[in-house]
Amino acid sequence: HHVRSPRPGAPGRRPPRRARQARPARRRRRPLFYKPLQALDRGEQELAFYTAFSAHPDVPPRIRDAFFPRFHGTRLLPTAASPGESHPHLILDDLLKGLAAPSVTDIKIGACTWPPRAPEPYVAKCLAKDRGSTSVLLGFRVSGVMVSDPSGAVWRPDRSELKGTDIPGVRRMLRRYVSSAGGDGGGEDCALAAAVYGGEGGVLAQLRELKAWFEVQTLFHFYSASILLSYDANAVTAPGGAPRVKLVDFAHVVESEGVIDHNFLGGLCSLIKFIDDIVSSDKAPPAQS
Repeated sequence: HHVRSPRPGAPGRRPPRRARQARPARRRRRPLFYKPLQALDRGEQELAFYTAFSAHPDVPPRIRDAFFPRFHGTRLLPTAASPGESHPHLILDDLLKGLAAPSVTDIKIGACTWPPRAPEPYVAKCLAKDRGSTSVLLGFRVSGVMVSDPSGAVWRPDRSELKGTDIPGVRRMLRRYVSSAGGDGGGEDCALAAAVYGGEGGVLAQLRELKAWFEVQTLFHFYSASILLSYDANAVTAPGGAPRVKLVDFAHVVESEGVIDHNFLGGLCSLIKFIDDIVSSDKAPPAQS
């Protein structure tokens, strides 16, 4: 079943009256991200999910606030492709706000990335991608990486490099994401592994909190959703510089019919183990020659 919105809002409508009127004072205004509704019914599906999820009484407020973008309704805006026409956009919090030197990685979760009852051509397309990556073997794949360093240098592998990544390649990407040599792409010193992945507010602790919810939640199944990790290379060890862990991309979320989301949960457990191994190996003393 597709997600049913408790208050359907067809794309193109003005945002609900509540959203239009609830304008915070200028000094408290949040940086926002405007995401155009996707083609076909994907945009409608994502809007329906955000509408249902943001008001769902069974979603713990801590989970909603910590791990999901805050939803502020919709707005009609022009797009780069059609500057003369208005197109409905989701209004979401900007997940990278305040990060002067953002380091970001996008990890698509799940061994299976298509929802039940998806059309056959779409299933075939997803299956080919999943088999050609680590999705089937690991339950997740790295879809994008950008590593910044305080000097302003940025390393970003191109799409073709990510596309054929195998299991050792995923390990290299996740090590490279927490290494200090930003611009050249060669370093794998894992200098930031303890600060980003480890510790009380680190990625591992946050992923384990998210996992605890997925072990019991029977509201939604998240197909083809991603976990977005981000941190500020300028402030990773400063107070308030904790890394951010957010779920994104909800065009293929479906209602769970009372069953846990074992596809997402399995991928999440696999990702936790992978990252935990990186932190553990970083702590281990070097081998004696």
